[in-house]
Amino acid sequence: MKSNISSYNSWVTCPKQNPLAALRLFCFPYAGGSSLIFRPWCDFLPASVEVCAIEIPGRGKQINLAPFNQLEPLVDAIASFIHPYLDKPFAFFGHSMGGLVSFELARLLRKKYSFSPVHLFISGRRAPHIPDLEPPIHSLPEPAFIEELRHLNGTPQAVLENAELMQLFLPILRADFAVLETYIYTPEPPLECPITVFGGLQDSRVGCDELQAWQEQTEADFNLYMFPGDHFFLHSAQSLLLKNLAESLTPNLPT
Repeated sequence: MKSNISSYNSWVTCPKQNPLAALRLFCFPYAGGSSLIFRPWCDFLPASVEVCAIEIPGRGKQINLAPFNQLEPLVDAIASFIHPYLDKPFAFFGHSMGGLVSFELARLLRKKYSFSPVHLFISGRRAPHIPDLEPPIHSLPEPAFIEELRHLNGTPQAVLENAELMQLFLPILRADFAVLETYIYTPEPPLECPITVFGGLQDSRVGCDELQAWQEQTEADFNLYMFPGDHFFLHSAQSLLLKNLAESLTPNLPT
């Protein structure tokens, strides 16, 4: 496939472009997150890995685009924009909402292009076939919605207390939660790539059993690693996570 990645693509951000990379690692943010989460990762992964962060509409370079509120059209759009980057081996990493997006994207690429990541890394997200028992929050009145965000501990306190910032963030967060809360799992054959799952030992939102259940989604190797921290352990335990990620990617890199 002829690569066309020299042209501007606001959906994919590669902080340190590396045309000689042996593998691309596409990273998918959590609800309300942007590609900036993954900017430092280049410095902690092997030089032969090119980190490519997905920018979802409504934030970053895509701030002027309306956010998606359903998973299927979001994944369809990502597939179109990511396609030129699939001219070499690639892996996916997604945290929370990003884990679900990357999983469904892997299934779509298999159906549409017969492409597969060499590895799927899921972080802080229960297996997709396990139903969400929590009541939906995306359509709550604003005060109740903000209170739920406060409990989830993913939005900085300074943002929650800044009315002007919240007016910018609320539509994005509502859309992201709608993506998650309207998702309906459809059974398909397991993926052929290995799946590695990461979880937080103090994460009250996603339990170990819900993470272990990802094993049903692969015919290949499966591993589960737990790190100290709550749902956002990817920040608090970043060095441990990236060390594990680098070790897991090594078998896919030239020696």
